[in-house]
Amino acid sequence: MASFLLLLSLLDAIFLAATFSTASPPPEIQINVWPKPTSVSWSDAAPIAVALSPSFRIPNPYPDNPYLRAATARYTRLLHAERHVPLRPPPLNLSSNAPPLASLSISVADPSAPLVHAVDESYRLSISADNSSSAAELVAATTWGAIRGLETLSQLAWGDPPAVPAGIRIEDRPLFPHRGLLLDTSRNYYPVRDILRTIRAMSHNKLNVFHWHITDSQSFPILLPSVPDLALRGSYGPSMRYSPEDVRRVVRYAMRRGVRVVPEIDAPGHTGSWAEAYPEIVTCANRFWAPPDGPALAAEPGTGQLNPLEPKTYDVVRSVLRDVAALFPESFLHAGADEVNTACWEQDPVIKRFLNAGGTHGQILETFVNSTRPFIVSALNRTVVYWEDVLLGSVAKMGSASMLPPETTVLQTWNNGPNNTKVLTAAGYRVIVSSWNFYYLDCGFGGWPGNDSRYDRQIADEQGQPFNYAGGDGGSWCAPFKSWQRVYDYDITYGLSESEAVLVLGGEVALWSEQADGSVVDGRLWPRAAAAAEALWSGNRDEAGGKRYAEATDRLAEWRQRMVERGIAAEPIQPLWCIRNPTMCNMVQ
Repeated sequence: MASFLLLLSLLDAIFLAATFSTASPPPEIQINVWPKPTSVSWSDAAPIAVALSPSFRIPNPYPDNPYLRAATARYTRLLHAERHVPLRPPPLNLSSNAPPLASLSISVADPSAPLVHAVDESYRLSISADNSSSAAELVAATTWGAIRGLETLSQLAWGDPPAVPAGIRIEDRPLFPHRGLLLDTSRNYYPVRDILRTIRAMSHNKLNVFHWHITDSQSFPILLPSVPDLALRGSYGPSMRYSPEDVRRVVRYAMRRGVRVVPEIDAPGHTGSWAEAYPEIVTCANRFWAPPDGPALAAEPGTGQLNPLEPKTYDVVRSVLRDVAALFPESFLHAGADEVNTACWEQDPVIKRFLNAGGTHGQILETFVNSTRPFIVSALNRTVVYWEDVLLGSVAKMGSASMLPPETTVLQTWNNGPNNTKVLTAAGYRVIVSSWNFYYLDCGFGGWPGNDSRYDRQIADEQGQPFNYAGGDGGSWCAPFKSWQRVYDYDITYGLSESEAVLVLGGEVALWSEQADGSVVDGRLWPRAAAAAEALWSGNRDEAGGKRYAEATDRLAEWRQRMVERGIAAEPIQPLWCIRNPTMCNMVQ
């Protein structure tokens, strides 16, 4: 399937050679498509724009395909309704001779291909026009590639009434198969409408994985049929829970937009909220997180971890995982395993006796993983995803990588930038990259714990303890703020050998929600997540191998403007004056 478009190109090479030039488009012709397509070529004739017919339609040749049926209807409505006026319109003259474009023909090689990891998302979109006719054709390997092509067509249209470029051919495919966004709905609750809007924005940016970090120590907001008390007692209240129907609605909505929903149930750490229903399986629950007479019991306020030495723990965990697998058809299931706090475990007398007898924290984690991982892989038929800590944690970590077979395990990095990615790929693991140095979108907003006297400094910080001044982090552990440029410029395979680089599935930007909820989510995510979307789809380098952040600036400003028009409250990246005065806002002219 991956070679489908190549084969098709060989079959119609004569036609294409007669119609299109293989040269790159002239520099002055800039189309406003985000993420930037892999390949854009133009016909030998002078490129023009043609009007979109008032009766423009997208016939669906696959009426039994519900996803393509929904997509063709959705994009037909968008193309007719949207009247986007670019800040800098493409330099194309509207043809007075060519007839308006009346329809788009679609051809899909494998319309039944399911939405799974590494599904072929390639497509080819061509629009031609002369004095007698105008035509547009979308050819894709799968339904999901066709949806990506429809998004591209929608972004090509501009003006009132709308027009599209003619004499253009776009051949496009993603650089990485996993292009994701993590949203934490435990620290603060997000109404379903905000999750759906986020997924819609993802589809506009060709992101294809919504990593739903559903539960954490602060709340357990998902209502599961087998263990309902976890949400009834562990959520923030009746209006802040996700019912099974809510989950099914999110999954359906995402599927129709080519977005996979990967659920995460983080354990054994980050499980304080479970103690509201099952206190007997959680250690150090509801303690002050940073006691003055001992080590911290959690990385942040909200203590509690599952007890791997308590047999009942596994009855509850298996019920949770079974219900989650029934609600989410996705083949990846994220099982967390990050930031296990050893001091928290040591509050339990059974664990303390185990440690005093010569046992280790690593063995306790191994007990949990070895008791849950086979259930996920064999009984639930899922590929299990863990955070890197399961192997690279400072104290509590698996003693041997052989306990985590790479064939059924994916690891997600978040520390030490490219270094941890290299360690894990060198060990043979498939990796999803979420390095906080680049991809954490919650960084740089200051601290959130209360009664912190460090902010009360009128002139300078305490000697040798920068906080508000002289490079201090202002209470944000992962400061500074990750600008779109920082996100865009991350090379997630940096320093890897060729054999290691192929194990990088892709990346995910992450929004941890200690200081975010639905009222601010759009601005926190966009357009910075869009910067990651382009880097993961077509890369962050030009044809000569140089970073293209300079030319991306104006394009992202344009795209941000269009996202706002589409109901996504993306933050501006510059004054509008900058895009109207090219190069005048650069650091170096």
